[in-house]
Amino acid sequence: MHIPRFPEPAATGMVTIEAEPDEAYRIISDPPSMALLAAEAYSARWLDGATAPAVGARFRGYNRNGPRRWATTCSITDAEPGRRFGYEVTAPFNIPLSRWQYDIEPTADGCVVTETSWLRVPSWFIPFGIAITGVANRADTNDANIATTLRRLKAYLEKRSSLRAEGRLTDAGS
Repeated sequence: MHIPRFPEPAATGMVTIEAEPDEAYRIISDPPSMALLAAEAYSARWLDGATAPAVGARFRGYNRNGPRRWATTCSITDAEPGRRFGYEVTAPFNIPLSRWQYDIEPTADGCVVTETSWLRVPSWFIPFGIAITGVANRADTNDANIATTLRRLKAYLEKRSSLRAEGRLTDAGS
């Protein structure tokens, strides 16, 4: 099977967040938390007994587009606290779909988060992907979804930082 490797990202976005890099990483690297902020994913769960991000750990992501629903399996490739979180996405039968990566850069007031996706899907699978997801232009859809996810991540983390500064949220708070 020929699997194209697209060297250029299919979609990317960036946001400046008034939150510490480690706090951003804590949310970004927790798939169940990120599913609550994502545009297309609506749920995620750890697999194989994993409970935290680590290279090689896997999770299942549940996605939706209107009435369409599908699941993917994700394998973590990068888990560098406060710096980077990345994973490869596959469909059933281990068909490669994409790679997602979050890079976190510290700033004087918090951090900059860059979310990037690369397409990895074999060309023969594209018509099936369109039928399953209802998305004909995956790159444009991912661009829009990244913008939504990053906007929600910023709002969530900055609200938490504000509550923590006011003493209304401790590290044990969710």
